[in-house]
Amino acid sequence: MDRVKDKVAIVTGAAKGIGEATARLLAGEGASVVITDLDVSGGERIVQEIGAHGGRALFLCQDVTDEDGWVETIAATVKAFGKLSILVNNAGVALSGSVEDTTIEDWRKLMAVNLDAVFLGTKHAIGAMRTFGGGSIINLSSIEGIVGDPNLAAYNASKGGVRLLTKSAALHCAKTGSNIRVNSVHPGFIWTPMVENYLSTLGDLEEGREATGRLHPVGHLGEPIDIAAGILYLASDESKFMTGAELVIDGGFTAQ
Repeated sequence: MDRVKDKVAIVTGAAKGIGEATARLLAGEGASVVITDLDVSGGERIVQEIGAHGGRALFLCQDVTDEDGWVETIAATVKAFGKLSILVNNAGVALSGSVEDTTIEDWRKLMAVNLDAVFLGTKHAIGAMRTFGGGSIINLSSIEGIVGDPNLAAYNASKGGVRLLTKSAALHCAKTGSNIRVNSVHPGFIWTPMVENYLSTLGDLEEGREATGRLHPVGHLGEPIDIAAGILYLASDESKFMTGAELVIDGGFTAQ
């Protein structure tokens, strides 16, 4: 129960889905966790539940696209818990549309959350982690950052950007001796509110869930805890020899 004992983590977009599962798991394994989201009631509920189980957590309302907000979030984390050891850049949005169908306005909105925010979080976390001797940054990409989908042009681009930004940041940290590791996680389709909302726009939700599950060789969608377990590994010292890597957790989707 102590795989990240005495570490301090920020998890963005943690009021539901993968972020929620990650925050709960990190707290259960000994980390102090800062949950950030725009969903105040959801975030505060999770903080209360973590506290009720003996964990340490704090909720901060954060717009991840705002650079000043990142500076304030990291400062508040350090003030509350004394350092920053782990950043999980999890916040993200989905948008269906081909390259022809996607408007420039929708493109920019999605990039702001899915890619710009990861850049801002990584940039500012590095400075804070360096002060405290190092840390681990985990960026949520996707299988859609590895393979293409004709109807996910903007999403593909954003998650592919996260994949290579992660590698660049990892090399920068390694070559400057900052003792900070940066890795990306690439989930397949996971049953989260985001995926549920996406599938509901395409037709019958239950049929969509079953059909999407069949795209994975294991025959079903993943669960948030499947991804949280991989994030915990990357956050812990067990992965001390991993940086610039892609942890693919996708039920065999990209093996085909």
